[in-house]
Amino acid sequence: MTNKTNLGLTLAGALIGALGMASSASAGPAAPQPTMDKCYGVSMSGHNDCAAGAGTSCAGTSKVDYDGKAWKYVAKGTCDTIKTPKGMGHLQPM
Repeated sequence: MTNKTNLGLTLAGALIGALGMASSASAGPAAPQPTMDKCYGVSMSGHNDCAAGAGTSCAGTSKVDYDGKAWKYVAKGTCDTIKTPKGMGHLQPM
């Protein structure tokens, strides 16, 4: 009985792991945040909330720091005050 239980737990763990990997591979945009602004050009590579241009699928897939096509949620009204090595944040794609 113990071997069957262990096998069942092992298979269940493998299935959960596979489902988790499949869902992270197809990242969509971050959930809408009504009290936040989408700010382009301020996210670090792999830390965007969505819209990262060619060769990316969405959230967490930007390949470049401060990509002007990738956005990250920031506190409303602060985007254009965020300074990066590539300039200020923007409310529209650059």
